[in-house]
Amino acid sequence: MALLDPLNQASLDDACPLLDGLYEHSPWIVRAALQQRPFVSLAQLKAALARVVSEAPLDAQLALLRAHPELAGKAMVDKSLTAESTNEQNKAGLTQCTPAEFEKIQALNAAYNAKFGFPFILAVRGPRGLGLSKAEIIATLERRLQGQPAYERQECLRNVHRIAEIRLNDKFGVAPTRGNQVWDWQESLAQHSDAGYAEQGQLTVTYLTPAHRACAEQIRQDMLDAGCDTAEIDAVGNVVGRYQGTGACARMLMTGSHYDTVRNGGKYDGRLGIYVPLSSVQQLQRQNQRLPFGLEIVAFAEEEGQRYRATFLGSGALTGDFQNEWLEQQDAQGISMRAAMQEAGLRVEDIPAIRRQSADYLGFVEVHIEQGPVLNTLNLPLGIVTSINASVRYSGEMMGVPCHAGTTPMAMRQDAAAGVAELLLYVEQRARADGDSVGTVGMLHVPSGSVNVVPGRCQFSLDLRAPHDAQRDALARDVLQKAADIAQARGLQCTLTETMRASAAPSDAAWQQRWEKALQALGVPLHRLPSGAGHDAMKLHAILPQAMLFVRGQNDGISHNPLESTTSDDMQLAVEAFDQLLLQLASNLS
Repeated sequence: MALLDPLNQASLDDACPLLDGLYEHSPWIVRAALQQRPFVSLAQLKAALARVVSEAPLDAQLALLRAHPELAGKAMVDKSLTAESTNEQNKAGLTQCTPAEFEKIQALNAAYNAKFGFPFILAVRGPRGLGLSKAEIIATLERRLQGQPAYERQECLRNVHRIAEIRLNDKFGVAPTRGNQVWDWQESLAQHSDAGYAEQGQLTVTYLTPAHRACAEQIRQDMLDAGCDTAEIDAVGNVVGRYQGTGACARMLMTGSHYDTVRNGGKYDGRLGIYVPLSSVQQLQRQNQRLPFGLEIVAFAEEEGQRYRATFLGSGALTGDFQNEWLEQQDAQGISMRAAMQEAGLRVEDIPAIRRQSADYLGFVEVHIEQGPVLNTLNLPLGIVTSINASVRYSGEMMGVPCHAGTTPMAMRQDAAAGVAELLLYVEQRARADGDSVGTVGMLHVPSGSVNVVPGRCQFSLDLRAPHDAQRDALARDVLQKAADIAQARGLQCTLTETMRASAAPSDAAWQQRWEKALQALGVPLHRLPSGAGHDAMKLHAILPQAMLFVRGQNDGISHNPLESTTSDDMQLAVEAFDQLLLQLASNLS
């Protein structure tokens, strides 16, 4: 990389000053990282810097944290901040705090330092690099003040690396322009939210609501504006954009992800996988370049199963797995799926025609935010998915006898909630025994519950996942047997109804290797990991070879949550990785 030639070619003593100020008063980090030269990309340099810190002893990490100034603290007041910190705090408006804001931040800073022994550190220029608002900074400080010491130490270090990343970009005069575009597309799409949630500032987009239909139309227009030759909404509400190839290969590469959300969810789950490949189309179109194969981007209409119990409806329809009985399902307002589709102008009779034929496609690839903490913990921007875990879900109910909480002796109770509680603890214990299985009772409900009534009925959900079908089945068998045993021992009745089952979907070896080569070309360290979450790729796996690329999430990788986030720098790398994958495939087919 010509940009890094001066850094790579200089002596160590001459190279260190070129990166002065990346880490507050801690030149040892740069000096250690530079001994790993040459670097082929800024991404590789960033990873080397982060690795030096992660491998340093605890005392050195704490010294690094304590070298950072407090936000809107004494160093800002007496103007002793470094030039870099001054610029960052100014961009966030901290140099223009009102007396009340300044007093509040000072009090929170003092409480944080007293609790953890180091200052609160936040990359105040934010995931987009434009600067967080004072309100966002205060809200984050308040939230993180409730954290645990070990977690906060790592979270502060992650923010230190983000600060260094932005400073490094500034030093080399680079900007994640395409990552910013992907960010902006998603921000714009997030303006649409279902009624009842939009008013609360929450993002919720469920199947075929007005907000969902507005999203579909905006995605369709974004596809056309970016350079897709066609963009259409199909019979189930998927938005399908195509960028035609030169004709050297009649088959297409399919990619994409979903645009519906969970209730009060994040902006990037699914949607990132629509806009990353769209950036590649935009780049190809601007360069007047065609590939020897076509590219089909599918924004899947439904993946989350929030309005109707029909998870993966959008991708399932493309594999021929649309169940006609779904049409009669009703939402919470009693509106059937059939009625909702008719209202949206979708023709049920056209659904069989959108089924894809494997002979027409080269494969399916999906880019997705990780939705977990692994990449964030490792300070790595991208990861290659080895397999999507098998899963099974149940809707459960324990039935006992409701009775007076004061007059019924403990030994004579048939407490439905207590039975579910015992089962919940067993699920946790049994899943842990496998090491890589997971089990969750995510919903608990005591209908007509009262503080002074022993619960006679308890409804619950059960979600079980494992890397392989056989392991999932063994977990499910043990949990269901335990539920029966608990019910018998407690004099309860238990019903468990299976609501969803998905087989494990191992990544295709050849497509996984293409992602690996793409990351190697970018200088991004390779990390492989399974996906515990389900994705549209696991449906397409039934007819096409598939492989996924994960993008690091911020805030410990939290997802299905408003705090879900990633940075425009990581989005930029995902776009560049997608470009590399397309170039590899084009070279192989030429």
